[in-house]
Amino acid sequence: MPLVVIDAGHGGSNFGAVYQGRQEKDDNLAMALAVGRILEQNGVNVYYTRTDDVYESPVQKAMEGNAVGADYFVSIHRNSSPYPNQYTGVETLVYSLYGEADRLAQNINAELELAGFEDQGVGERRDLAVLRQTEMPAVLVEVGFINTDADNRLWDQRFDEVAAAIAKGILETVRTV
Repeated sequence: MPLVVIDAGHGGSNFGAVYQGRQEKDDNLAMALAVGRILEQNGVNVYYTRTDDVYESPVQKAMEGNAVGADYFVSIHRNSSPYPNQYTGVETLVYSLYGEADRLAQNINAELELAGFEDQGVGERRDLAVLRQTEMPAVLVEVGFINTDADNRLWDQRFDEVAAAIAKGILETVRTV
């Protein structure tokens, strides 16, 4: 089985987005650990960029993924918007809309849609270090908007299902290689 890097975005003094006391770094870590456990239970080798509340730069995380010879890199995040409850849903970012990373992103989004999130699609972002500096297919999954109450309810009430959806999207990709 391939080696998948699971990156919990932000951490330490970098909270990420914050809404009503909820910190993105905490949500990201909880989800990353849950997704990783499911992958491990399905025979996938997992490398975690963090397993506790520490900060490493996105460049450091990309370099770690390269150093361990990972086959895939999945960064877990929450989205945010200028105003509360302005947007809803999931979006997965890739360096290029073509190739294996795009296929991975499409698979993850499809599974998250089945779990109840609105699918906002796959977006191309060439400025993100975890997508630009990784040597393997890499995605950054924005799992709902942290400042949208409906997305937080879905995250909280169906946490295990959301983690399973992300893991299933990854498994669908790595098992067809």
